[in-house]
Amino acid sequence: MFDNLSVDIIAFLRTAMVLIFLGALFSIMAGIRAIRGSRQLPYFRQRRIRLLRGWRMLFWAFFLAIVGVVLALYGDPIAYRLVAITPTPIPTATITLTPTLTISPTITLSPTITLTPRFTYTPTPTPTAHMPFAVEAQFTSQVTPDPEAVFSPLTFSRGLTPGYEPIGRGEVFENPIDELYASFSYDFMQDGVQWTALWYRDGELVHFETMPWDGGTGGLGYTDWKPEPDQWLPGNYQVQIFVGVEWKVVGDFVVEGLPPTLTPTLSATPTISSTPTATSTPTPSVTASPSATASPNPP
Repeated sequence: MFDNLSVDIIAFLRTAMVLIFLGALFSIMAGIRAIRGSRQLPYFRQRRIRLLRGWRMLFWAFFLAIVGVVLALYGDPIAYRLVAITPTPIPTATITLTPTLTISPTITLSPTITLTPRFTYTPTPTPTAHMPFAVEAQFTSQVTPDPEAVFSPLTFSRGLTPGYEPIGRGEVFENPIDELYASFSYDFMQDGVQWTALWYRDGELVHFETMPWDGGTGGLGYTDWKPEPDQWLPGNYQVQIFVGVEWKVVGDFVVEGLPPTLTPTLSATPTISSTPTATSTPTPSVTASPSATASPNPP
């Protein structure tokens, strides 16, 4: 209900700005036409009346342009100041088994076998949102939160427009998933106060962000999570929003299907092996030559 109210307020402001700028454009065109037409009138009085009418239209065009700029810059915070948004608590469903028919036995038989039920139904307790101590230890803000700060129910989507409007909203998302957003509207916030968003999967904290607030008193905001695609495991997810250590709003969504599996890339590593080469060195050998003896010739 409050999400629709926030959308109606934004649509009204956008429509009003478009009409104001169209009116300014029409006034400019009419003023220029009147000023040009006054030059063609032969009588001074009629020419003066037409000229004043043209300048009056230009003045109104300038005034409408200023109103449009002010509405574009400050329209959203003023609207959220005038229209207070109060979050609706999420009801917790309680299943109560009530017998509808009681059969009165007419014959009493002596029991011989004691029957043991196959299934035992144990009611599941509803968890209470709380701030983990490890996250609280990372707080840096010294500003005291305003207890009147309120948040609308969370809207989950695969993307957001520049005006924080959800794209591809839903409560059940099918893998593969790149990034998911939890958008909301808020009021009575103050800059500098610590705010925290906790992301749980099947009761286990998988992601959080905590920082001083810098979004002004009222408007639209979001928290997002973009892990590796293989970390979007199927299961029940829950997002909790805190201001200080006070819980404000909680939302649930479901992820179905197996995430894509990352394939490791193998890189080849060159191996250098050295093979020794034997080198033979020749050794010179000395051979003794026989000496010849010359005999003298006979006389």
